[in-house]
Amino acid sequence: MRLEPPTPVSFEEIKVNVREIEALLQAPPMKMPKWPEAMITLKDGRTLYIREIQESDIPPLLGYLEKVMKVEKDFYDIVGVRVYGEVLSLVRKRIKDPFTLLGLVDGELVGFANGRAFDKDIAISLHTMAFSRRVRAGWPMYYAKTYYALELLGAKEWWSTFESYSGWRMAGLEMAQPTKPWPQFQHELGGARIYYLTKEAWDAGVKDYCKQMIGEDLNFNVTDEVRKANAVFRVPDTAEL
Repeated sequence: MRLEPPTPVSFEEIKVNVREIEALLQAPPMKMPKWPEAMITLKDGRTLYIREIQESDIPPLLGYLEKVMKVEKDFYDIVGVRVYGEVLSLVRKRIKDPFTLLGLVDGELVGFANGRAFDKDIAISLHTMAFSRRVRAGWPMYYAKTYYALELLGAKEWWSTFESYSGWRMAGLEMAQPTKPWPQFQHELGGARIYYLTKEAWDAGVKDYCKQMIGEDLNFNVTDEVRKANAVFRVPDTAEL
C-alpha cells in the first residue's frame, strides 16, 4: 500500500518507498459524516454561517493564527499555537479523524471550532475560538461541534478540556460537565482534566440549555442569501482580541 507524502521530503527511500511509510504513519480513517452547512441568528441580529473548513481557507487562516499566537492575553497565545498545529495537521495528514468548523459573518472569520474522533464511542474536543468579542460566537461554535460529535458522529462521550477561564465558565461550568478521575484520565491537550458529556446527559437537558443560551437552534436550511453573503472567505485584518 502506498500513499503520497503530504509534504516535500529530503529522500524518497529508506530501504522502502516513503509512500509505504506514509501508509503506516497516517491513521486509518473512520467514516466521518459531513457537517451540513448551518446558520444561526446572533443576539445582535446578524447571521452566523457555520461550515466545514475548505482547503483554500487554510493558507489565510494560518497567516491569521500567526498573529493570534502573539497575543499575550486570555491564553490566546498558547491556544493560537495549538490551533495552528491542528490546522496544519490537516494538510500534513497528521491528525486522526478531525472535524473543523468555521463561523463566518458576511464572509469574515469570527469563530473556529474543531475536534476529532478518538474511536467510535469517544470524540475529543480540541479548541473553540472567537475572533470578535462583539459577535459572541463562542457559544454557537462550541454547540455546533458538540452537536456534530453527539448527534451526527454518534459518539457516546464528548471529552473537553479548557485553557482559558472564559472557556471553562462557558462549557465546563455552565454546562455542568463532570470530570474524569485525574491523573488516571488526562486530556491530550497538556494532560489537563477531562470534562465530559455523555449522550444521555446531552439529551436529558444540556442540549436544550445550550439552545437557551444561544437564543435559538441551528438552522440547517441555509438560504441562498446567506450562502452568497459568505461566498468569499476572509480573515480579520488584525488580531484585536
